[in-house]
Amino acid sequence: MLQQILHDMYIDPELLAELSDVQKHILFYKMREEQLRRWREREAWEVVAQAEGLRPPKVKRGMWLGAASDKHIRWLLGADGEVWVWIMGEGPGDKPYEEISEELIAERARLQAQREAEELWRQKEAEITKKFRDALANEKARILAEKWKVEMEDRKAAKVLEERIREEFKRKEEEERRRGEEQIRLREEQRAKELYWTLKQAQLQSHARENEEREWEEQLRRSKAADEERSCRAQRARDEYRRHSLRAIQKGTVAGLSSMFRELGQSHEQEARLYHHLPGPGPPPRLAIPVSRTWERPLRPVSREVIVRWFKEEQLPRRAGFERNTESIAPWFHGIISREDAEDLLKNMTEGAFLVRVSEKIWGYTLSYRLQKGFKHFLVDASGDFYSFLGVDPNRHATLTDLIDFHKEEIITVSGGELLQEPCGQRDSPPDYHLLFE
Repeated sequence: MLQQILHDMYIDPELLAELSDVQKHILFYKMREEQLRRWREREAWEVVAQAEGLRPPKVKRGMWLGAASDKHIRWLLGADGEVWVWIMGEGPGDKPYEEISEELIAERARLQAQREAEELWRQKEAEITKKFRDALANEKARILAEKWKVEMEDRKAAKVLEERIREEFKRKEEEERRRGEEQIRLREEQRAKELYWTLKQAQLQSHARENEEREWEEQLRRSKAADEERSCRAQRARDEYRRHSLRAIQKGTVAGLSSMFRELGQSHEQEARLYHHLPGPGPPPRLAIPVSRTWERPLRPVSREVIVRWFKEEQLPRRAGFERNTESIAPWFHGIISREDAEDLLKNMTEGAFLVRVSEKIWGYTLSYRLQKGFKHFLVDASGDFYSFLGVDPNRHATLTDLIDFHKEEIITVSGGELLQEPCGQRDSPPDYHLLFE
């Protein structure tokens, strides 16, 4: 699937939406690397062709086309038969460019000043509320202390005094609020004018700089920055690939492949040739389980019926979805369910919970992973004779179970640190994968 994307230099938008942020970054840099490789290959061919006289040297073309050129320009003509020309701001009903620019700057300044004024008013209101709440509390405490000192007949007078003081504080608070609102309003108007002139000056300076700078200098700077970033990411990808490869060797991935060949009835002599490269009839066997394809698979899934047939024709012979060395379906395996259904199953589980569902976007699967806050979804490419994460993990696994077991001990990405811990099983009966095994 990744090779097809790099060959076409195109990815379907629906498939792109299924990728995580890490997968999108890696795919972008792989496509950028492929572009540079093609460009260098074409430039090298041009140099060789010119050196051998196969092609004449490149000549920059001017604005006028030669008589031998087969390219022509045809201008759009107006009602008067002349070339039709439209100048922005001079047509009927058009606003002048300066007026449009002025309106945009004024609107931006007004919105910015309004946001700042709202923030200042929230602060001012909080200060006013706290000020009078504290003052009222202190006054009530003082009155309460005095009330216990007076006789019973004076308590009613103290209550009246308290109410009068409360009204007085309330009146002062309202006056303070009105003054604060007026100050904020004046500040908003002043700030809008300041921002207008600031943005106006910035616009004028920007136009002046754009007229002075050369386009090729900006392109060169961006290209160098992109190449440096691509080199850093490529180095990190190579380091992670080396770490995964060493770990796969320690776990004995080849021994797992040997067990699968024994399940398919391979003889001991074939296993010896596989691991020790002993001579034997025919070419040495491949590391992946061969699948006899009896149907013509489309480029991508087009319906659920086609996905079910693909699973039965290609995946069942490879023991996809089964536990290792048993006839039991793995607890983490699910059928053709949506992203929303997967997240609903995982929402009440802890971080590290996961499930594997049959994808409707590619020939493969989607591993849905529970984060502490949220979820992640990784595409698993099964279009070839191996299983691997699309654009994330360079390791290739002979079976889907090998991929899951590997990442129970090894993280999926360095940045996320995802480790498969608890499988998410079925919730309904019959299970959501029953159509795949009928």
